[in-house]
Amino acid sequence: MAVKGMVAAGHAETAAAACAVLADGGNAVDAALAGVLAACVAEPILASLGGGGFLAARATQGPHAGRTVFYDFFVQTPRRRRRENEADLREIAADFGPASQTFHIGLGTIATPGVVRGLFAASHELGRMPMRQLAEPAIALARAGVPVEGMQAYVLRVVRAIIEADPAMRALFASPVRADAIIGEGERQRLPELADALEIIAIEGEDIFYRGEMATLLARDCAARGGHLDRSDLEAYRVERRPPLTLPFEGALVELNPPPSSGGILVGFGLALWQALGRLPEGFGSRQHLQRLAAVMRATARARLEERLHEGVTDRGAPLDPALIGRWCAEVAGTAAVQRGTTQISVVDGAGSVASVTISNGEGSGYVLPGTGIILNNMLGEADLLPDGIGTFPLDARLSSMMAPTIVRERDGSITALGSGGSNRIRTAILQVLLNLLAFGMRPQEAVAAPRMHWEAAARRGEEAVLSVEPGFSDRAVNAAADRDRPAAWPEQNLFFGGVHTVRRGGGGSFDGAGDARRGGVVRIA
Repeated sequence: MAVKGMVAAGHAETAAAACAVLADGGNAVDAALAGVLAACVAEPILASLGGGGFLAARATQGPHAGRTVFYDFFVQTPRRRRRENEADLREIAADFGPASQTFHIGLGTIATPGVVRGLFAASHELGRMPMRQLAEPAIALARAGVPVEGMQAYVLRVVRAIIEADPAMRALFASPVRADAIIGEGERQRLPELADALEIIAIEGEDIFYRGEMATLLARDCAARGGHLDRSDLEAYRVERRPPLTLPFEGALVELNPPPSSGGILVGFGLALWQALGRLPEGFGSRQHLQRLAAVMRATARARLEERLHEGVTDRGAPLDPALIGRWCAEVAGTAAVQRGTTQISVVDGAGSVASVTISNGEGSGYVLPGTGIILNNMLGEADLLPDGIGTFPLDARLSSMMAPTIVRERDGSITALGSGGSNRIRTAILQVLLNLLAFGMRPQEAVAAPRMHWEAAARRGEEAVLSVEPGFSDRAVNAAADRDRPAAWPEQNLFFGGVHTVRRGGGGSFDGAGDARRGGVVRIA
């Protein structure tokens, strides 16, 4: 029997929903959208209709057939800002074990969500199936319930403070068998209100969320409880469609998420810088490899601020111009020898259509839209997205994001879809997997499973920058790469370092892929 396609995702049920749609005749975009809906049930901290995201798609039919288009349905800032003393803004700490991170929650952190509009836009323009059919696996899953598996249980422990901050959140994640406890590994989570909400949205369309009863509920609670949003924010929300930021690299064409998203441009900057420095005389894991990788990460982080790369243009021109890359090359050559609730779904089908979608709800605001089971985002409480400080968001603007769904097209006709969750680690996770695939010639499974590292600038003056490293590299190579930074050795691979779910369709029609085990990843054939 002919293979219909391949899916890589962060949960077996997410992948199963996407595969079911492929088996029923849907294309890669249909499958990715069904996967998003299922992820809202199976990965409810990482994925929600109350968040935002990006879709990179290349379909064989529809108005964009034969070309790659990026759908930006990330969150939009409110049109007005409450006074600081009126906004519901609460600080909490997420505990990762070896590292912790501070976040803000409350209705004052909710930005206008885009997931619902994004799903309908992509379905209408690139899909084959009606939304009602795409939602069926997710609705059935929400009613039957999903046993909490290990990675999801870990995420729940990380964000326990958010779950416990609101009675509606506690009810959503209450253990079905243990009194006054959060649901744990192996226990079945049923979400009947979310099942009803998914069914209503699929039948009635996106307007119920942006103009109808759901919009009324959200606007009412924001007005009464310290949120910034009102109905005009929801009614005015629009999906943006953009051509990719493209970069030739190692004989392939890498298609990246363009500005105002910062993730794609930072990945592209890192790839361009790596390429300009020439081929490595030594291979993966060598001292030279890690030294160069750390240097490229440092330069990319600095260039992000100094060149304002996320804006798509610098004082010296386009961010990937050879002259600008050359200037930063000289800097690299001269050097010594948030956990965010994000999930990724990558799909390629038998006809050659491909889709890579990354969605995020932040960590969740701690607010559940009454009667729907939909958790709203806390993007206005994300320091990564608001470098000038919490509460300083520009009015009525699309927030920048590190999310970087990516498509790679090679000369032999191969096409690869990948992307990652992981807050500001997204750019370094995707950069390393792309280097593994294209510079080191690894297959997807090897490229995704290989150890990673991440460089982070000092949080405060006088502190050291930190080079976080997974096990698998030699101490000698790590110490050389760290230079004057503080190396932080992690005891095992961790979702801190992203979750790069990857699928590839070879030029001859073969399939290959990998789900990243760091984030419970699975890969499935339909």
